Amino acid sequence: MGMLKTKRIQQIQEYVFEHQSASLDDLSTVFGVSKTTIRRDIRKLIKEGMVQKVYGGVAINHAKLESFNERKARNQFQKKLIAKTAAGYVENGDVIFIDSGTTTLEMITFLKNKQVTIITNNLDIIIEALPFESLSVISTGGLLERATKSFSSHSHADSFKKYNFDKVFMASTGVSILNGVTNSSPIESGIKEIIVKGNADVFLLVDHTKFDKYAMVTYCGLEEIDYLITDDFPDESYENYAKENNIELIVTKE
Repeated sequence: MGMLKTKRIQQIQEYVFEHQSASLDDLSTVFGVSKTTIRRDIRKLIKEGMVQKVYGGVAINHAKLESFNERKARNQFQKKLIAKTAAGYVENGDVIFIDSGTTTLEMITFLKNKQVTIITNNLDIIIEALPFESLSVISTGGLLERATKSFSSHSHADSFKKYNFDKVFMASTGVSILNGVTNSSPIESGIKEIIVKGNADVFLLVDHTKFDKYAMVTYCGLEEIDYLITDDFPDESYENYAKENNIELIVTKE
């Protein structure tokens, strides 16, 4: 039940953002719930400051919308910077693995003029690389997990061992010294684990919001990373840890 409710509240917010304003009647009709329920949902959005009450309904809170869009654009820009920096380490002739993730996906733009073989289990990366003939793409195959847009193959996670990667570019939903590099999809973690354990240089691409967070599955310890590329200096403990464990910490500059 909780999930449905929070989902509806988020959809109401999106609806109001899209239409600038909405009456209680509209919302009740669109979402197929009583006005009482809509009132309760709206109260939560008003409290969060996303929308404001107007006569007979709610309207968008423009200040909030702008900061929301600015933050989104800013994050997108920072991910591009991280990806550009990572792509700078790739040389012609390299065989690389690119992990699924919004930041790693951005790398393709910066690789398109290089002669590179990309091995990936992610559908978005395959599609993104499609127009560029200098990029050879090898897919890992297996079952397509719709939630992560990635192919998972329990059976041939081992087939990765046959590739000699020069460099692997990994993503993570949360990084901490204690819990290492984590991921929220158990199905993909097996593949990630095997790839990191190989002989390739391991690059981890994470923006500053991922530090000191952790998700369900740890797929490697932080010490297994060779290059950590981020957009802002993390806490001093990470800098010390990087030094002690021979990790090159790279903070992108605009």
